[in-house]
Amino acid sequence: MSASVEYVQEFVQVDGARLGIQVYPEPVGRPNAPVVLVLPAMGVRARYYRPFAAALRDAGLAVVVADLRGTGESTPRPSRACRYGYAELAADVGAVRTALKERLDGRRTLLLGHSLGGHAAVLHLALHDEPEVDGLALVAVGLPYWRDFTGPRRYGLLPYTQGIAATTRLFGVWPGWGFGGRQARGVIRDWAHTARTGCFPPLDGADTEAAVGRIGMPVLAVSVEGDQYTPHPTLDRLCAKLTAAQVQRERYHVPGNTLDHFTWVRAATPLAARIADFTAGLPAR
Repeated sequence: MSASVEYVQEFVQVDGARLGIQVYPEPVGRPNAPVVLVLPAMGVRARYYRPFAAALRDAGLAVVVADLRGTGESTPRPSRACRYGYAELAADVGAVRTALKERLDGRRTLLLGHSLGGHAAVLHLALHDEPEVDGLALVAVGLPYWRDFTGPRRYGLLPYTQGIAATTRLFGVWPGWGFGGRQARGVIRDWAHTARTGCFPPLDGADTEAAVGRIGMPVLAVSVEGDQYTPHPTLDRLCAKLTAAQVQRERYHVPGNTLDHFTWVRAATPLAARIADFTAGLPAR
């Protein structure tokens, strides 16, 4: 199937924000197919995942891709007036699920997060009761703790990430200079916390580290060869926190292709097949 397959653009209203969701056609000949809800990376529009959505659909999965708050078709546009952070991104996942409930009720459901979208998915499952999600897939996700990088990058990462956080505090918003697109101060604050400490920040008074350890569903955790932002050790660190989960830890590469944190999306046919196989093996509710 061509990556040009069309989706239906829909919107979900939540707490003064509008979340854009892209609903792809059901896979041919697969009524009530399992559903994958894809949550993008920081600053990456949902439409960027069209090749990946096409591969997932070819593999027999129904696909919905949601723009993160403040990105793509979702509002509000990050500004000094925006204070949202990880807590709101995690809650937004539930708002999208609720909006889709009537159409997807009873179908096997997988949350799939890329980078920041993976953080939102993990924290949603940790902090919100979500019995209707059957599994979690993490692709190119990690806690970007500076000590988990190697070579010169290890010593440059801490001042780089904390410099972004300081700039955001100064301007009241991250302007998107060379990294991550325009972002609200809370998102950058919470992301910088993970880079500095290797831990999720406390949210709304909750101990997120303990809550993540209570996630008990199957998890497929895939790091990408050549990923410059979330190399293998950063995902290993995140997986180590999922102490109650059944984690399948894998590395992804495609012979003849040079991949990185973003370009894997355009070479994802084998990965889509693996995700479909993982989803088929999820236990019945």
